[in-house]
Order: sequence, then C-alpha cells, then structure tokens
Amino acid sequence: MVKELIGKKLKKMRLNNDMTIEGLANKSQVSSNMISRIERGLTTPSVEILMKLATSFGMSISYFVEEAEKGSTVVYTPKGKGEPIFFFEDKHQIVSLTQGLRDPGFTVFHETLEPGCSSGEGDMVHVGEEFAMVHEGQMQLIFEGESYLLSEGDSISFKANLPHRWVNTFDGQTLVMWVVSPAPSVAQQQA
Repeated sequence: MVKELIGKKLKKMRLNNDMTIEGLANKSQVSSNMISRIERGLTTPSVEILMKLATSFGMSISYFVEEAEKGSTVVYTPKGKGEPIFFFEDKHQIVSLTQGLRDPGFTVFHETLEPGCSSGEGDMVHVGEEFAMVHEGQMQLIFEGESYLLSEGDSISFKANLPHRWVNTFDGQTLVMWVVSPAPSVAQQQA
C-alpha cells in the first residue's frame, strides 16, 4: 500500500511539473531506473532517496506519505466555505472546492475577479484540460488571437496546451468556476 501510494504521488508530481523520468533523475541525482521502479510501486525508496526526490520539487518527504493519513475520499464544501489558495493584490481570489481530496485527477476552483483584472499580458500554456463557467459578470478568453466572450451561464472547455489568457470585461466582479485536469499542485499565496 505505501509503495503504491508513494509511486502514484511521485508520478503525479513529475507529470504535473511536465518532467520526464530522465529529467527528474538529472535534477534529483536518483537513477532513472530507481524512479521508474518507485513509480510502478515495485520498491519502497529509502529516506535518502525520498529526500532527494522531494527536494527536487521543493517539498518535504512528508508529501509522499501524509496523504494516506490526511486525504479524504469525499470533500463537502458548503457555499462560501472553500479553501482560499491564492490572492493577488486585491485583484482576484481563488478558492479551492476540492482541497483535501485524496489523489485527485482534477481540481475545481472558484475565482472572484475584480474589474479590469486579467491573467497578465503573456499567454499561459500547460498540460491537461480546462473548463470555465461564468456564474456572474463577464470575461473574455483569448486563444492565439481568437476571442470568446463569456457571460453569466456561458462555459468553455479547452486543451490547456493551447496558449491562452483571460480578462474581466465586466464593470463589477466576475465569478468563475474552473475545472482543471490534471490537478495542479497548489499552495496558499499572498502577493
């Protein structure tokens, strides 16, 4: 059980960071053969190896084992009680609706965008898929020059490797629900 849990978490973290086994081997100084065996649940790594792997992702070794104790198979989130995970200069706030779910393949965020708020001038590109639905207000999503205006009740799904960005075009707050797969690693931030 522990071997499989560690292996799944290692592979998930590596893929979320868009890293090959060879890339992780170079960064961690752990052989690619050992990383492959760990990911497939064939061996339990030593504490030293776990430390090298965790350090490669800027984490502690507890990441690999804490979920078995702390993760849940059901996460209930009452209205307005999501886990705040990101704030940026009073421009937007992201709240997780799936924080604490054990080994998620996706995550759901609720984002509050202030007037004029945007994702920035540069395009975002990452692995996986995204879904966005506007609950209140209006936002514009831009994909390589093609623009989509989403108003209340509108939604959009797209491959996240397509260069994209967004802007709140409403003169008030825009409330958006995002579903992202695979689940990104998130940490609470305040800028």
